[in-house]
Amino acid sequence: MAQITQVGNGWELSGEVVINTASDLLAASKLMTLGPNTKIDFSGVTNIDTATISLIFEWKRRALKENQSIRCVNLPDNLNSLTQLYGVNEMIN
Repeated sequence: MAQITQVGNGWELSGEVVINTASDLLAASKLMTLGPNTKIDFSGVTNIDTATISLIFEWKRRALKENQSIRCVNLPDNLNSLTQLYGVNEMIN
């Protein structure tokens, strides 16, 4: 089971961030506050797939719309590999 929680000015993810959980995480995140330089911490994530990249882009679009910014931290190695494979690593990091 995947979870997202707000901790101060940041969000913490845990569990599997995959196609089956991405929409629930997105819905839960809409109830959370975005501030300047919101950190999204992936240290508790146990599994990812390409849906994780789409989810990050949704959050980035929201931040842009709300005149805020996000920064993803503690990305799993396999997510870094996927973002490099798709050529979007600079957009994510």
